[in-house]
Amino acid sequence: MSLKQKMEEDLKQALRDRASLKVSCLRMVKAAVKNKEIDLRAELNDTQVIGILTTLAKQRRESIEMFKKGNRPDLVQKEEEELAFIETYLPKQMDEAELTKIIEAAIAEVGAKASSDVGKVMKAVMPKVAGRADGKIVNILVLKKLVQ
Repeated sequence: MSLKQKMEEDLKQALRDRASLKVSCLRMVKAAVKNKEIDLRAELNDTQVIGILTTLAKQRRESIEMFKKGNRPDLVQKEEEELAFIETYLPKQMDEAELTKIIEAAIAEVGAKASSDVGKVMKAVMPKVAGRADGKIVNILVLKKLVQ
């Protein structure tokens, strides 16, 4: 069963259970997927759907940060609940040790020597960790490795 089919089944179940948070999240995700399909004029595969979910999760994290600064605990809680729900569909995130191994291999592969080679390393690393690591964290780790 594809990720889209699983979300569709979960939406039907959430409607039956009258779980308003799940229903609203799944409808939001479904709309984002549909919009992307319309833009591309093609069906999305699981990898592309995971990319959309990653973007939505990143938006939630940024919103949580902004709402905390704005002293809006009600909105922080709502966004955290949505984030937790979206993350159930994402693959398990990589830990720092796994990321470091991939980054070291990429540095050796592209022959990076200085911090000016960050772009080359990121281009080699990101396809390998897509959906399983935040680009901001990967960038920080790459910079650490290249500065050493």
